Amino acid sequence: MKRFIKITALAIGTLALIIIILEMSSSYRVTKTIHADAPVITRLQMVIDAPVERVWEVFADVDHWSQWQKEIPVSKINGPFKAGTSFDWKTHGLTIRSTFHTVEKNNTLGWSGPAFGSFAIHNWHFIRKGNYTVVEVEESMEGWLVWLLQSSFQSVNTGSLIYWLNALKTTSEKKPGPLAS
Repeated sequence: MKRFIKITALAIGTLALIIIILEMSSSYRVTKTIHADAPVITRLQMVIDAPVERVWEVFADVDHWSQWQKEIPVSKINGPFKAGTSFDWKTHGLTIRSTFHTVEKNNTLGWSGPAFGSFAIHNWHFIRKGNYTVVEVEESMEGWLVWLLQSSFQSVNTGSLIYWLNALKTTSEKKPGPLAS
């Protein structure tokens, strides 16, 4: 029994050391475009029956994402709403610090950031089509954990972005009013 405990402890310790080394040695290319060679890539679009200004108003209010995007219980911007500013958010049990790389009012919002074993680049495009808006989202994810669990990450990421688009659509199409409580 003692031998089993020692072997188990050694295995757990070795695994923990490997994970620490992987995390410490990971470096990711920070770009404004998603990485075409990433193991997880998701591209989706949705038509929203609201003017681009309304859709942008909802989406760009990062501090209030939790009011309409229930997969994000916490989000807080750490400075002015512009490229180079970071924000902290929580989703699927992970607390993430991302940094905006693109902020173009009523047009594009993009950010990137690491989370445990992964690095993601998000780009949201808002396209005016008369009185409605086409929202296009693209995201790439990479990292040692994404590589190991590619199928799971792809499935969860696609599902999350579909949920996010639907929540954005529902909120943006409601009668305009104050978003903050």
